[in-house]
Amino acid sequence: MSPTVPEYLQEYQHDKPGENPARSPGPTMIRLAEQLRTGLGADKVLTDPAQLRTYECDGLTAYRVRPAVVVLAAHRDDVVRTVRLCARAGVPFVTRGSGTGLSGGAVPVADGVLIVLSRLRQIVSCDPENASIVAEPGVINLWISREAAPHGQAYAPDPSSQQVCSIGGNVAENAGGAHCLKYGFTVNHVTGAEVVLPDGELVHLGGTAPEHPGLDLLGAFVGSEGTLGVATQVTVHTVRTPESVQTMLVGFRTVEDAAGTVSDIIAAGILPAAIEMMDALAIEAAEAAVRCGYPEGAVAVLVIELDGPQAEVDAQFLQVEELAAARGAFETRIARDENERALMWKGRKSAFAAVGRISPAYYVQDGVIPRTRLPEVLGEIGRLAEAARIRVANVFHAGDGNLHPLILFDDTVAGAAQAAEELGFAILDLCVEAGGSITGEHGVGLEKKSKMSRQFTPEDLDTMQRVRCAFDPEGLANPGKLFPTPRLCGERPGAHTAADTHDPALGEVF
Repeated sequence: MSPTVPEYLQEYQHDKPGENPARSPGPTMIRLAEQLRTGLGADKVLTDPAQLRTYECDGLTAYRVRPAVVVLAAHRDDVVRTVRLCARAGVPFVTRGSGTGLSGGAVPVADGVLIVLSRLRQIVSCDPENASIVAEPGVINLWISREAAPHGQAYAPDPSSQQVCSIGGNVAENAGGAHCLKYGFTVNHVTGAEVVLPDGELVHLGGTAPEHPGLDLLGAFVGSEGTLGVATQVTVHTVRTPESVQTMLVGFRTVEDAAGTVSDIIAAGILPAAIEMMDALAIEAAEAAVRCGYPEGAVAVLVIELDGPQAEVDAQFLQVEELAAARGAFETRIARDENERALMWKGRKSAFAAVGRISPAYYVQDGVIPRTRLPEVLGEIGRLAEAARIRVANVFHAGDGNLHPLILFDDTVAGAAQAAEELGFAILDLCVEAGGSITGEHGVGLEKKSKMSRQFTPEDLDTMQRVRCAFDPEGLANPGKLFPTPRLCGERPGAHTAADTHDPALGEVF
């Protein structure tokens, strides 16, 4: 996207040579950088401006900030030492994994430290008898399933970016994926975490058992987007590989028929492992990119996967075929082997990147609606897109109503990026009005923090901030993310007034 951003995000505009150059580090940052070099080794600490540019944004490239210092942590102790030094100096820090996030959650702070965890990529242990794997945060999502596969097990949460996204980032964003309809999100599969708190203390939350007595601190940590601390190890629960997996691809003449089939399947008491939907524009992009061979003439397709005991899958499969046919499905393909199954999924999994074949630029939005309202909301998205004269490709987790509209635009045209963002925010308003949420799995980050008050009351937001303050009273961990209204931990709860001001000497606000 272009550097045109809302006023509340102007701090995060593109930092291009000759335009809004990054500030030179002050004495505090210079001292901290030297302390980090001494404590960690010079090879783990980056301060060269050219090297720092590599880390100025995540997968949402609209918002860029060049950090003052980057730490390439290679061991848990590197993280502990870095956070402790930041705490002593009162310097904010942001944690980064693979950088595949799509909400600006890993955008650095200009006068802060970016802690990169991609070198922490060891699988510490695999315990198939207890269906448990302990991994460092830089371990790639797909590696965990590969580790579990020889034991007849797998890790269920499977984001489309699973070949590159890291488990630490998945924990931060509570990532989902196609198979979360049946198996749940990251929070349902993480049983423990080793965490460096914002003051540098190392603690353990949860463990190997699915449930633990007392406060659910692990549940609060998962999905907190790096605002409560840094995970240096994650314990995940694996699931048994099902006896039978059956995948089908179903073509429809209308989006409404495809969406209606989704509701019919769930209403019939069938819970597929996954139900994914793509519209005509998303299909066009996927065909151009990976030649997935989806049904010709389809206005929408469903990728439906059933798994479980063989007899159950066979019976449910026949029901799904009948329900799709009743909604006018004109073509149903059944994967005869693993290669055909992989090809069906390839089109869906590559859809985000594939739209680059049909548009110079695109903006990914992420919202949730009740699946029974899919036809209505998709129709309204089409009307909004037509009014804005902007193309929108819809590809999403239909089974749980998690929309991912891909808003296409030409970033060489003045104002096009801003128009795309405005359309994306209008879609979020639709989601809330339909009884849904402003995010399903991409997180709030920078991008959606202005929309938090659209979904939550001031009392809700104050409660959330109290949790944050309990973990991070100084507001050093990933500041400026999640919350729409700046607030110090010492402030009394309640809505801000026009008279509220912030003295920079008091420290970072959030």
